[in-house]
Amino acid sequence: MFKPKIVDTLKAYTREQFLKDLVAGIIVGIVALPLAIAFAIASGVSPEKGLFTAIIAGFVISAFGGSRVQIGGPTGAFIVIVYGIVQQYGVNGLIIATFIAGIMLMLMGFARFGSVIKFIPHPLIVGFTTGIAVIIFSSQVKDFLGLTMGSVPADFIEKWNAYFHHFSHISPYAVVIGVTTILIIIFFSKITHVIPGSLVAILLATIAVQAFKLPVETIGSRFGSIPSSLPTPGVPHLDWDIIKNSVRPAFTIAILGGIESLLSAVVADGMIGGNHKSNMELVAQGGANIASALFGGIPATGAIARTATNVKNGGRTPVAGIVHALTLLVIMLLVGKWATLIPMSCLAGILVIVAYNMSEHTTFVAIAKGSRSDATVLVTTFLLTVLFDLTLAIEIGMVLAVFLFMRKMIKVSNVSSYLNEDKQQVTDVNAVSRYTIPHGVEVFELTGPMFFGAAYKFKDAIRVIEKKPKVLIVRMRHVPVIDATGIHTIKDVLRMCRHDKMQLILSGIQPPVLEEFRKSRLLFQVGKRYVTPDFETALQRAKEVLGEKKHTPSFPGIQQDKTIGSPL
Repeated sequence: MFKPKIVDTLKAYTREQFLKDLVAGIIVGIVALPLAIAFAIASGVSPEKGLFTAIIAGFVISAFGGSRVQIGGPTGAFIVIVYGIVQQYGVNGLIIATFIAGIMLMLMGFARFGSVIKFIPHPLIVGFTTGIAVIIFSSQVKDFLGLTMGSVPADFIEKWNAYFHHFSHISPYAVVIGVTTILIIIFFSKITHVIPGSLVAILLATIAVQAFKLPVETIGSRFGSIPSSLPTPGVPHLDWDIIKNSVRPAFTIAILGGIESLLSAVVADGMIGGNHKSNMELVAQGGANIASALFGGIPATGAIARTATNVKNGGRTPVAGIVHALTLLVIMLLVGKWATLIPMSCLAGILVIVAYNMSEHTTFVAIAKGSRSDATVLVTTFLLTVLFDLTLAIEIGMVLAVFLFMRKMIKVSNVSSYLNEDKQQVTDVNAVSRYTIPHGVEVFELTGPMFFGAAYKFKDAIRVIEKKPKVLIVRMRHVPVIDATGIHTIKDVLRMCRHDKMQLILSGIQPPVLEEFRKSRLLFQVGKRYVTPDFETALQRAKEVLGEKKHTPSFPGIQQDKTIGSPL
């Protein structure tokens, strides 16, 4: 369960596969270089932190992860979260939140939550992903247009209001570089996938700016020099107040990191026909974020685009991911100082493409045109992500999705009396109306899950019985699950039956429901004799009770249950 995938893949590792992994790793490392820098800058931190994260976290994710081909590092999805944390708590607060998020991810993995995270509602994921794409795009307008303005407001509406007031300060040089970058990325991919278009755009834009002395902002003019070596690792200072302030953003990082990494692993499985270890992947993602924080990096997770690039270039084992991290390290050590010459408008153009690819606009429209509940979750999550923050969007989106799902289950759940069945239209060969029901017996049939949202239907239906029967049969053959509220409701009905001197008989209990009856002692309180496997047996028990009632006025069945079920 917790054995890294690299252990399995190296058992039959060949020289031929190593050469493929080597080539794929070098290509992915080159692809990751501009993205790591761009994601760091867009997140509100210095560019080298993106490189540190891609190197350290990328190595840990590949070496200890549960996927054969997963490539890890900083991703566009974290831009919104990281930027907000930096604005509120500073870079030190971000490092602490990343460190705590890593611990959370490891705990999720060891608790085997890997399979649970994969069941996050799809409309929720598309909603916040599209919202993140919109925020990434809006955050790049200043650099793309070369606007001469102060710091960009964090709030979405205030941000665009500031842009509109500074549109008169657009730099035509920055616009040309940004547009050219987009065109190169789009059309260069049609020529070859071996060399990334983003790298070609950076090289051409940087050369053009230096050759013609174009008056545009560069990484160096904004951030200064970039270190050419890894920093010394250090444990962030933690105290109780810092931990309390960091738990909420750390939880958001952990949840988003877990979702994105497992989604990326699932996509990779589909491409290579593999099968990743979701819990091991979470443990590795947690370790990667802890390591990233120790080196002053930012949050990391599995990157779908870079993972796909790895697969397309022949990578089939974690060795390719390790080579990718080492490639970035070599580039940083040898030519990292030249990265300060990259124009900011070029990086903005790269992030515009990233935002477009993240937007999932076709999926967004398809879900919006679908069921009303899915569209509600989608739009709500999207608007909360854009207008407020991602943490709030995920929290409310999950609650809303659960609420709407419960509403659907309540509609599916039903309580019916055999007197309401139309015998001419009943097609079920085991329908109640096909049996002869003795006088003095009332039959109700429950359909659907018996949980806290639907239990009230059953209780209300029983209460409106006009003439109290001698025997009440509750048929539960179509009840797959029951919760504590459902158990409590049946206990209330049992109490009412004893008060009104009725015998309660439960029929057709499915094994999971019967197990809950045993755990709650409801099986004992009703009496095993009156919990029957099928409806025919229930009718037989009812006839026996009616026969007893004809000769025994004291109603012994109920009297016996009263002594057994004294806790009620």
